[in-house]
Amino acid sequence: MATDAHLKKGIGLLSVIALGLGTAIGVSIFSVIAPASQIAGPAMLLAVPLAAVPMFVIAVTYAFMGSAMPTAGASYEWPRRFLSPGIGFMIAWLRIGGSVGAMLILALVLVRYVSMMIPMPVKPAMFAIFALVFGLNLFGVAIAARVQTVLMAALIVFFFVFAGWGAGSVEPAAYTPFFLEGWAGVLAAVPLLVGLFFGIEAATEVGDEVQDGRRAIPLGIAGAIVSAVVLYLMVAGVSMGLLGSQGLAQSEAPILDAARVFMGDGLAVPLVVLAAVASIGTSLNALCMVFSRYLFAMGRAGALPGALGQVHARFGTPHVALGVAFAACCLGLVLPMSLTALFLAVNIPTLLKFGGTCLSATRVVRHHPDIYEAAQFKLGKRFTLVWAWLGVVAAITVTALGFTTDWRPYLALAIWGAIGAAYYVISQRRKLA
Repeated sequence: MATDAHLKKGIGLLSVIALGLGTAIGVSIFSVIAPASQIAGPAMLLAVPLAAVPMFVIAVTYAFMGSAMPTAGASYEWPRRFLSPGIGFMIAWLRIGGSVGAMLILALVLVRYVSMMIPMPVKPAMFAIFALVFGLNLFGVAIAARVQTVLMAALIVFFFVFAGWGAGSVEPAAYTPFFLEGWAGVLAAVPLLVGLFFGIEAATEVGDEVQDGRRAIPLGIAGAIVSAVVLYLMVAGVSMGLLGSQGLAQSEAPILDAARVFMGDGLAVPLVVLAAVASIGTSLNALCMVFSRYLFAMGRAGALPGALGQVHARFGTPHVALGVAFAACCLGLVLPMSLTALFLAVNIPTLLKFGGTCLSATRVVRHHPDIYEAAQFKLGKRFTLVWAWLGVVAAITVTALGFTTDWRPYLALAIWGAIGAAYYVISQRRKLA
């Protein structure tokens, strides 16, 4: 079943947007607007576009790199080629832990939402979700991309229905006083809301499978980040107008509680649960693609066992990498389900990935003029360099801020990183022997 065939191209521009938007939205929109409201009050609505700024800076660099060198497992391939094989390996190795954590978070929250309507055992249901998502991805990226686009379209329809219907019940007084906690509250809410935009760059990880990747990737990233800002503001603005800042801050399910105001329980619960299933489903599907593709890239480059770099002869998918990623997620089911710790375990490798990509961009501009000139999206060498270094600073800053929240995920990732470093050193010595 395994050959040297190339991965099949089956992802168009709409699917690129759906991949980024679906990965970013995930569970965040259903949960994070409540604590953000508690911190900033109605002015939380100003914190949303401000939170997009660091990700926008990083996204510009991703758009440049994606248009210059679209490739599978880009967050591994770019640092490997332009920084060093060891740096590329460590970024991807840490992301294995982060990807397992992300899949666990999404599956856990999905089961909790579905259990509002149909009670089910948590971990067996999570296992079934993993089997469904990875099984779907085995049969071809075109199928997975179509499912992603359909789910994303259904979710966007729900958000517009929610905002349009709910707007008629909005109370203008709910937005006053607007600066309840002043600008200090707005700025304090920004780090919490930054995570709303993580994943906008997801399509770069499947660059080999994107049709006309040099054009579609930068356009798709731009479309995803603009769409995300609009959707978040629309949903958060209506929720604020329906519940008020105090009601929103105290809500454990803000979109559901807001929908109850104008829909009633009988309609709000099933609609919001279905929307959550669609939202989390898009993130699970996108993360499955991303996780398996950088494992595939590591196998193809020889950083991990070569079997991971094999492609299924019929489906054109990295079936061994998919199987290993599935097994890793199943092993993760034995871990304690602490959402705070899992979120940090996901964010730290993600931020390191951002920093590695931005550093790689600086090397491309300075030392690889042929690759730079091949990029269909570039804003001048000096501007690209400044933008890339700003992305490095943003990634380091947000990573450091997370240490004050909970140091334990940093320790766990340090141990995992030490295991990876030992594996890398030993494997390199064997190659030289």
